[in-house]
Amino acid sequence: MVQGNRELIVGVVRDPQFGASVMLGIGGIFAEAIADVVFRPAPLDRITAHEMISDLATQKLLGEFRGEACVDREKLVDVLVGLGSLAHSRSDIASIDINPLIIGSDGVPVAVDALVEIGEADASIATARARPTVEQFQALFEPRGVVVAGASSHPGKFGFVSLHNILAGGFQGQIFGTNLQGENVLGIQTVADIDQLPENAIDLVFVCTPASANPALLRACAAKGVKAAFLTSAGYGEAGAEGKKAEEELIALADELGILLAGPNGQGVVSTPAKLCAQIVAPYPPAGHIGVASQSGNFVSSFLNWSRSSGVGISRAVSAGNAAAVTVADYLDFYADDEATAVGLAYLEGISDGRSLMTRLAGVAARKPLVLVKGGATESGAHAAASHTGALAANDKVFDGFCRAAGITRAETVEEAFEAAATFATQPLPKGPNVVIMTTAGGWGVVTSDALARDGLLKLLELPEDLKAQIDGKLPPRWSKANPVDCAGGETRDTIPEVLEMIALHPDVDAVIYLGLGIQSNQARLLREGGFYPDHGIERIVAYHERQDERFALAADELSRRTGKPILTATELAVADPDNPGPLTVRATGRLCYASGNRAVTALGHLYRAAEFRARRGWSVD
Repeated sequence: MVQGNRELIVGVVRDPQFGASVMLGIGGIFAEAIADVVFRPAPLDRITAHEMISDLATQKLLGEFRGEACVDREKLVDVLVGLGSLAHSRSDIASIDINPLIIGSDGVPVAVDALVEIGEADASIATARARPTVEQFQALFEPRGVVVAGASSHPGKFGFVSLHNILAGGFQGQIFGTNLQGENVLGIQTVADIDQLPENAIDLVFVCTPASANPALLRACAAKGVKAAFLTSAGYGEAGAEGKKAEEELIALADELGILLAGPNGQGVVSTPAKLCAQIVAPYPPAGHIGVASQSGNFVSSFLNWSRSSGVGISRAVSAGNAAAVTVADYLDFYADDEATAVGLAYLEGISDGRSLMTRLAGVAARKPLVLVKGGATESGAHAAASHTGALAANDKVFDGFCRAAGITRAETVEEAFEAAATFATQPLPKGPNVVIMTTAGGWGVVTSDALARDGLLKLLELPEDLKAQIDGKLPPRWSKANPVDCAGGETRDTIPEVLEMIALHPDVDAVIYLGLGIQSNQARLLREGGFYPDHGIERIVAYHERQDERFALAADELSRRTGKPILTATELAVADPDNPGPLTVRATGRLCYASGNRAVTALGHLYRAAEFRARRGWSVD
């Protein structure tokens, strides 16, 4: 009889979309009620298995417990790796349920009961489309010339708006338009037919014509040397069986002609290195290093609007539309090798071939940071098996396991996703978990400390004695003498930059969160607006306050670049008063000013987890 007070559940579930995954959780009769479970795709290596164990929420059960030894993690890893190998080699295994896996008093896991469900072997052979070439993507994102097919003089039509946006964005290449009447639209003399345009001058056609006209349009474009087409046209796969047939025929034609087919039913494409804003909606972001690909055009707009408001720029952005020929994974794969892009950012909805998609995305994440936010669920949902393992295997948990196994940063909301991507694009990865919070007021520091504690991996560093002594020389005796470093209103002209430098330069400090930027300028704004400005000497103190906040923001940026450590500034004034000189100066540096300490902690947590994932695999974290 196996003796032990702790019970785990391990097993295998074969999801219709994502294939076989290994599961680990708290077991026994309360397994489904507690639902503390984690998944990873099969097969898995020992590093990934260790990460599974560390991801369980109930970590206390894995340590010394009621006089029993810590769980032998290496033995548990053996079990998980073995299950993954079995699932990978036997595609006829529908599920494996080992419940309970009892942890003996010596910490060794012992299987007591097991259920194996055998189904039909998976004989399907995945057929993948040929991926677009780099030359085709260059034609889409950095074309020599663009033609708007279906250009219109009516301001409410896609053909007008898209041409307007291309012109307004400052695209430097040649711009053409086709219009059946040959009208002059926004200063562009359109032609009635593609045949009237010059050869080898146009790389991209932006299509605003009806679906029925598009096969002939593509043939004419190919004859002129066009290599990429973006289709806003509807009436394809989203429009029923006839639309699906038309879509498949158009894909086959584009493949035959060697044209990259983006869309259809898409919003557009943005490429700031080329000053290209070829889209049917308004946002054109500042230049930067975030590459966006989305199954929802609305969320492309959201990401671009956040870029505009935050000042953290975009390199490329594309609405995949129906993603008939070019998928979100295809765009992200291009971004991973794109010198203009530092991080990929994607919104996903329906997933038809989860295993293939996640394999592609794992390859992307190995080369560059990748942030995903997923809406909705896959078509089939979780596999309803007659076992605990199947009941616990909600499809979203399986998807989450794939993301964690690949080192993909998964965000819960679109806002969190943009802030995570903005942080990857503008901050260095931390070398460790030790964080110092520097604040000009106590309450902000307390709440941000709570957020650090909830993060679970980031640590509020206990201030080293030598650092305390240094800070003592700059702040009055009433300062906090602890982390958070509360300046307690003792700031003089140079206090903030000097103390921030002491903290950032200390070898035990891995990251800094600076709270309170902009409060001097907030008072300066009221002095400006209070009816007494510029008399009474107010103009001098206003200018001083504003210069100080500018200095503080620049100091945080310069110190981060000099030390190679992330230094995040956070203040509600980033949204409450975006013209405040403090947040405004952060924006001018190209970095994100976070709206709260909590949001800074969330972003820093994503950064640290990515650094740890890479370090465990011996990958570069620079």
